[in-house]
Amino acid sequence: MFVTMGRGSCQKLLLAAALLLGGAVCLHAQAIQINSVDPKLTPQPLHPTSIQLSDQKLDSKTRGELLRIMEAEEAFTMRALPLGHKGITLHANGGVTPDGSDYLTAIKQNGVSAKPGARVHVSNIRIEGDKVILDLNGGPDKKHHWLQHISVGNDRMGQLAPSEDEPTGARVTLLFPKYVPEMTGQQMKALLSPLLDFSLKSPLEAYTDTLPPLLRDAVKDHKVLVGMDRDMVLYALGEPDRKLHEDGPDGWNYEEWIYGRPPADVKFVRFAGDRVTRMEIAGTGKELIIRDQDETNGYQAKKKPENEKIINEGDAAPNQQQAPPTLRRPGEPGPSEQPQPVKAPGSDQIASQLMASVR
Repeated sequence: MFVTMGRGSCQKLLLAAALLLGGAVCLHAQAIQINSVDPKLTPQPLHPTSIQLSDQKLDSKTRGELLRIMEAEEAFTMRALPLGHKGITLHANGGVTPDGSDYLTAIKQNGVSAKPGARVHVSNIRIEGDKVILDLNGGPDKKHHWLQHISVGNDRMGQLAPSEDEPTGARVTLLFPKYVPEMTGQQMKALLSPLLDFSLKSPLEAYTDTLPPLLRDAVKDHKVLVGMDRDMVLYALGEPDRKLHEDGPDGWNYEEWIYGRPPADVKFVRFAGDRVTRMEIAGTGKELIIRDQDETNGYQAKKKPENEKIINEGDAAPNQQQAPPTLRRPGEPGPSEQPQPVKAPGSDQIASQLMASVR
């Protein structure tokens, strides 16, 4: 009896046999990169600040000091920052605009400039009337070079071509009730803390601060829970030792990250899309541990819409045949399926051709 198994299943079977025998098996698999990482669209609840504001209006000297302190400063984002010139507005000691469903709509329509926990730098800061405007990572406005507006005579060959690169920066506006009051750099950073954290911390600390307590503790303890996304697994365990890719019987493409080598414990983290759907821990002489139920209390559970269409890069969709590439036009008949025999010239034909050449 012959049994047909996928490449990933065979390698897992070999590794399980090595664990039972206490040996070490070196596996080689092709690393598959799937660009389907979804941003964290649902932010954590915002906690407004309670900074005592001065009654005096900002003077020119303090204004210059604030610009000098905040220029080129770095911070970590506390929630995803949307693209677009409107950006996001933070009211001093208050909430943000847009928020709720409007915030999610802005993220979906414009895209994400920086994910939660990402490091950003203040590339430009302006103080205008009752607000302080901070452009992060270049800002959302498209930059123009002065050479793009110069031409000599009718010859435009020397004119600098406009850049087609779209801006990817973000904008945060700190809005005050009447005017920008007198304040120090530390007070401004404290007012921006619901969106931007200017304290010194590691990337792991900056990322975990954006997660709920359950996931934050799991990432810090280097544990993987079913329901986590790829970023959480990377921060918890780092890059995997190996990656396997296989097609499941239900038509989904699964990617499995493998951590560890026997005789140490080996962890198999299976992804369906961007979420962990199965976690296996195998150890020498130990019972196999399998977890396949959600362990994140439904945190950002991704439900497949009824009208969602699955597109597999470079492959045909599941249960669908893909036509081979061709240079024929639509409707043009192809070559005959039966090969035509090659006819060699007969002796009479060769003799007539020779006589003709002699004459």
